[in-house]
This record gives sequence, structure tokens and C-alpha cells, in this order.
Amino acid sequence: MSKRKAYYAGKLKRAVHLLFFRRHKKPGVKGWELRRALGSDYPKVLKILDEYLKPLDLQVKTVFEEGVMENPSAEQLDQARFYIALRGELTPKEAKMIGWRIDDLAGLAVTLAYLVSKGGKAPRREVEALLQEKLPGWRASLNIDRYIRYGYLAEDEGEQLYLDWRARAEVDLKALADLLLSAQSRNDSLIKS
Repeated sequence: MSKRKAYYAGKLKRAVHLLFFRRHKKPGVKGWELRRALGSDYPKVLKILDEYLKPLDLQVKTVFEEGVMENPSAEQLDQARFYIALRGELTPKEAKMIGWRIDDLAGLAVTLAYLVSKGGKAPRREVEALLQEKLPGWRASLNIDRYIRYGYLAEDEGEQLYLDWRARAEVDLKALADLLLSAQSRNDSLIKS
């Protein structure tokens, strides 16, 4: 093995240890932690790791506090969070195996879609009222608390809910909106028929 391959093999191993094993409340690590552990070429190491993860249907995800970024600077990468996520989609059977009920997932989808339609932020009482139409009333508040605990939503001191890091990282919000709009247009065409 060449020195260069051995050099990157060691860095890949350290990157896997940092990304796969949870050490903080949130999964993954910040860019500055990767830079400290792997060196300034950590973005290249993560690209190589991402290629290795493709056959396993996994990927290295980057989440910026400001949302999606084109050509981020070194400082922005240092503040971003990196973690391992699915590349594809979960089947309903797989989703059930990870502890999510189908109605909990549906509630999350409704909540995220509603927040996206409101510009990413809405009062908690509005979201709870919406969920109470779809779920048993007592579960609406519990589900919102769960979504907050898991990092899909965040709540400020004014009881405003907004999209948190995990919703931006794991959910294709544009695809969700397109799916809901296409379902609505199909329903509209069925009603007209």
C-alpha cells in the first residue's frame, strides 16, 4: 500500500469513528471537530468516505445552520454538522422497525408541511390544533414534544415552532411539498369527475 493510501486509510478510520458513534446530544460532529481530528483536508476525507458508503445506501450529510449552501467557505464548513444518514428511503416495514408508528410519521409529515407552508415557523397551538384533527387529541402535544426531542422541530420561548437541523438534513422538504401538491391535484381532479 502506498504512503498516500495508508495516510487516507487512517483518516477514513478516524472519520468513521467520529461520525458513527454518538458523543453529543445530537448525532454527528461539527466541522471544527473533524478539522482538529483529521486535519484541514477533512472535506476530502469525507468525500472519499461518502463514496465508500454508497453501496451501503448511506451517505455523509452536511447540515448548515443557515440552510443549504453552495460552495461554503472553510469557516462555514467548520460550523456545519456532519453525520451519516440514509441515502435512499425507508420502507414502511423498516420505519416500523426503528420505533416509529405510521401515524407518528404521518403527523411529522403534516407538521413539516404546515411549517414549510408558513415560511418555516408557526405557533405551537396552531400546529397542535392541526394534529388534533388527524390524531387523537392527547397525542398531538406528545408527538410535538417527540419531534422537538428528536431534532425535527425546535421551539422558542414565544412557543413558536420552527424546522430544526434534522428536518433540514433528513427530509427533502421540496419533495414533500411536491408530493402533497400532486396528491391534492389528484384529489381535485377526482372530485371534478
